[in-house]
Amino acid sequence: RFMEMRRYWYALSVLLIIGSLALVAFKGMNFGQDFTGGVVVEAAYKQPVDLEKTRATLVAAGLTEAQVQNFGTANDLLVRLPPAEGKEVAAVTDRVSAALKSRDPSVEIKRTESIGPQVGKELAEKGSMALLMTLLFIGVYVLMRFQLKFAGGAILAALHDPIVVVGFFALTGMTFDLAAVSAILAVIGYSLNDTVVVFDRVRERMLSMRQATPIEVMNAAINETLSRTLITSGVTLLTVIALFVLGGEALRGFSAALLVGIVVGTYSSIYVAGA
Repeated sequence: RFMEMRRYWYALSVLLIIGSLALVAFKGMNFGQDFTGGVVVEAAYKQPVDLEKTRATLVAAGLTEAQVQNFGTANDLLVRLPPAEGKEVAAVTDRVSAALKSRDPSVEIKRTESIGPQVGKELAEKGSMALLMTLLFIGVYVLMRFQLKFAGGAILAALHDPIVVVGFFALTGMTFDLAAVSAILAVIGYSLNDTVVVFDRVRERMLSMRQATPIEVMNAAINETLSRTLITSGVTLLTVIALFVLGGEALRGFSAALLVGIVVGTYSSIYVAGA
């Protein structure tokens, strides 16, 4: 009897949304170098590079905020560091080069560059526009496929999920970068897919249960799709947990956003969209 408890879930959702917005407003986000700019160093190895050991080498050299990831192939490495102005760029690059060569003297530094804050601002604007356009077209799609009241529920659920994910990043202080934005876009699509499955069954039951109340129709539809919803979410969570535990630092923010988003998206498909 999901809908009979909807007022409790209203309260929980309101608390989650207000809490998330308050955290973003007062605590702020820990934006990654995609948005703040910084120094980028590209290096090439003769054999596949061990990211975790390389990261440990950089940390030991005092470069604690370095982000390390493969670039193109397993032999290519990309190191990102916080912004450095003027002559500091060359000094930071030399420190990175020295740290990498202390581990493997054959490493070749192929490219170094400094990304200014203007580029980061542009990326932030484009990321925000991507989220807004996604929500807009979701509304148009659901409106065309169902009707206005269904579109309203789907959009509210689609807004609910990314707000909570962003609040999670503000709460934990995890780095928020373009990978996290792409994960949020994936969460919106994942949650919408779940919502559409429920709404399809609601539409069927509105025809076959003409004498029932809307609450009875919603309860029937949610229960009939519940096993599909939970099994799909469970299997997806197994994959995302593996990414989070074994994917290393480069995938930490991406997998964390998906992890929270899948849990919240499943909850919103059951309790928020239809209610």
